[in-house]
Amino acid sequence: MIQSLLPGTAVILAVAIFQGMFWYEKQKLIRQHQKREAEISFEKLFAQVKEELYQETKRYLDYKEHSEEYERAKSRCLHLQTALKQCGYGYRADKIYVVEIIKDIIRQYLPGREAIYEIVPYCREDQLSMEDMFDILLYRYEQQYQDKALEEFIDRYHLDAAKHIIEGGETPSYIITAEEIKNIYAQEAIGLSEEEERVLLAHKIYRYYKGFGVVDRLREMAVDGISGGVSGKINEEVSNEFKQKLEFWSRPEEEEPKEKSARNYDSVWIFFRGKPIHLAFLSFQSEKELRRVCQNIYRYNKAGQLSENIGYKVNDMRDGSRVVVVRPPFSESWAFFVRKFHIKQLEITQLFYGHQADILAEWLKYLVKGGRIMAITGSQGSGKTTLLMALIKHIYGTLTLRIQEMAFELHLRKVYPMRNILTFRETEFISGQAGLDLQKKTDGAVNILGEVATDEVAALMLQTAQVASLFTLFTHHAKTTADLILSLRNSLLKCNIFRDETIAEEQVTGVIQFDIHLGKDYDGNRYVERITEIIPESTGYRLQDIMVYHDHGYELKNLPSTKNISAMYRHMTTEDQQQFKDFLAGCRHLLV
Repeated sequence: MIQSLLPGTAVILAVAIFQGMFWYEKQKLIRQHQKREAEISFEKLFAQVKEELYQETKRYLDYKEHSEEYERAKSRCLHLQTALKQCGYGYRADKIYVVEIIKDIIRQYLPGREAIYEIVPYCREDQLSMEDMFDILLYRYEQQYQDKALEEFIDRYHLDAAKHIIEGGETPSYIITAEEIKNIYAQEAIGLSEEEERVLLAHKIYRYYKGFGVVDRLREMAVDGISGGVSGKINEEVSNEFKQKLEFWSRPEEEEPKEKSARNYDSVWIFFRGKPIHLAFLSFQSEKELRRVCQNIYRYNKAGQLSENIGYKVNDMRDGSRVVVVRPPFSESWAFFVRKFHIKQLEITQLFYGHQADILAEWLKYLVKGGRIMAITGSQGSGKTTLLMALIKHIYGTLTLRIQEMAFELHLRKVYPMRNILTFRETEFISGQAGLDLQKKTDGAVNILGEVATDEVAALMLQTAQVASLFTLFTHHAKTTADLILSLRNSLLKCNIFRDETIAEEQVTGVIQFDIHLGKDYDGNRYVERITEIIPESTGYRLQDIMVYHDHGYELKNLPSTKNISAMYRHMTTEDQQQFKDFLAGCRHLLV
């Protein structure tokens, strides 16, 4: 009987042993997987990369001092130390160098694609974050279009069109949503090589280590500007999150939920062809990260410390962009604004389009060649600085230029390196008024003011334009020519240069000869609204429009006064005088 039970017992024992082994192996795999998950994560890799980079800067200490290997290693380490410092200031070559080293470190820790996918699942579209999807799209476009990648991407999918999405769909705005990025990513069907995945991961680590977060690569694109922290709930509202959750759960089922609000660190915007576009699919992820970007993005050229007592900083970046950073308590939240200036030789004909736009361009050219004192006016983003840069080309190379700016924006010596040009800017210790006063002693024939923003600068500009320069160009935010005259008159009165309003106004109208007023339509298209001549008279002044913007084109209304035309002739070369004479004849024919 015992013998008859042996086979059954053996089977049961074998099954039990098999189950035990299976359970043991399963638990072993689970532990291994858990261990691997703990070891392989973006945060873990990020920390390892930082540590490796630090160790790399000390690698020369592994060699005997003064040996050949020691000197070579020390040279490499010093190069890396410099690159790590300067890449955060916008030095592109140093950034590329640091990213390459990060990529090599990643290769050591993540030798295969499966390991990379543990960090970022590039193979699984449904598991990719919006940031990673956009990163891949921008990377692919950048390979073909370089800094025009974002411009091409937006144009191809018409992403700059106004949409009715925010505030229940009642308010139009410029916004690019996560849903649009998802659809475009699915449509593009981008395939990545292992090396490309490693490059993307290296860039991702870099931007959170030494870069400017989610805007790091956006900053290198050909857009007009970038800003962050300018929308969404601020800290006080975030602190009431628990209260909002209670309200959500206590709301009756039939009541519709309110529109989901973003935090201030979910705020990423670009300024594209005059349009403020909200990239609603991007986020800094935390207040801490937004603050880190704000604290680093303005640091180029030892800009000083941002603090509670010093609540804002204005500085220029390595590439010539202007950056403004603000923080509490001066502003309600941390925020930054980067204004990009495309440093290149611009043509007036590239800026404006429509019927008789060629005549408009000719008038602008001859007003400059004729040495007229002109204001370029318009609202923020209407293209004042861009037009000013385009007009510089038509100033004769025989004339010396002196420029006064709040921050270096025009960078004219990069475009015209062989001209006599010197730019001054305000500093913590030198005011714009003091800088402009100094310009009178630097042999400047033409004065250019990036912006007349204070009463003191306005008053000094008028005095300088009268006696210390051949002619002056400046920008101003006035809405009309009458407002411009009134503003400059009031500046003279506030500075106690004149006490009588009539005399102060006569001084302004006797100096400023033309106002070029710029506008911008709903779609962000820029145009010259009018060229207006200011004509002094015995009982005040008279305004005369030379050209006006009408029905998406330009219309010639009048010729300048005989006095201004005669003065323009005197400032021109013989060749330009003849061409201007022929141009005037053509304009007179149009006015008949």
